[in-house]
Amino acid sequence: MAAPTKPHTAATPSAEAPSAETPESSMPSFEPTQDGISLPKPPVFATSAEERLHRKQQLAGAFRIFGRFGFGEGIAGHITVRDPEDPDMFWVNPFGMSFRHIRVSDLILVDHDGVVRYGNKPVNRAGFVIHSAVHEARPDVVAACHAHSVHGKAWSSLGRKLDPITQDACALYDNHTVVAEGAGAVVVDREAGAALAKGLGDLRMAFHQNHGIFTVGDTVAEAAWWFISTERNCQAQLLAEAAGTPTMIDHANADFTREQTGSPFAGWFSFQPLWDEVVRTDPDLFD
Repeated sequence: MAAPTKPHTAATPSAEAPSAETPESSMPSFEPTQDGISLPKPPVFATSAEERLHRKQQLAGAFRIFGRFGFGEGIAGHITVRDPEDPDMFWVNPFGMSFRHIRVSDLILVDHDGVVRYGNKPVNRAGFVIHSAVHEARPDVVAACHAHSVHGKAWSSLGRKLDPITQDACALYDNHTVVAEGAGAVVVDREAGAALAKGLGDLRMAFHQNHGIFTVGDTVAEAAWWFISTERNCQAQLLAEAAGTPTMIDHANADFTREQTGSPFAGWFSFQPLWDEVVRTDPDLFD
């Protein structure tokens, strides 16, 4: 078990954490597609306070959804999102709290040195080391996910990328990798975190060998969807290979499918049905 860093309470960024009421500006806006049909798109905010609240709500909701899918494994697992006002800090779950119980008010703000800047609960040292390294190396990454999901753990032990055996698996075709350095060891030092960040490069997902899935995105929704989809793709390929030899989708079709289903928008949009469900069933996540 990785020892938690010691928390202390300090000031939040200049815009104090607002109430859990969803601001009007966080409602999805719409734009027409080429077929003339309107689809929602990620919301745009007038203030950093509104954007912070939205990101924290999405983060709490993503944890609830991860809990429903059974991605919790004791104290393991973390999702982070950058603070919109201070991008060198990120919001994360408290160490040792069930994914299924997390509320907006439970989230803590951590800086790149692992110091809890807002909140009075501890942070998982392993989560801090990995996520801070990725956020530091990838200014484009707003959110990152990692959990010890069963099929992701199993697949990571093989040291292989996923094959394009289904349409769903093609979403991250040529957009994921395997990071073997530090395989199996608990990540507690900055060098190990930096190695994973370097191995991820500019991709959307990495299997940390003998550890599990790590995904990133422009939004919490996108990063969470890539994790959920990857976990199920691992399950599908494990089942297919147990039954026989899967037929591969050829490169041209796999590449085409990725272009249609693997964009940041596609990841964000794919998460929306799950978000709508958890908003209805778990309104206390906004507390």
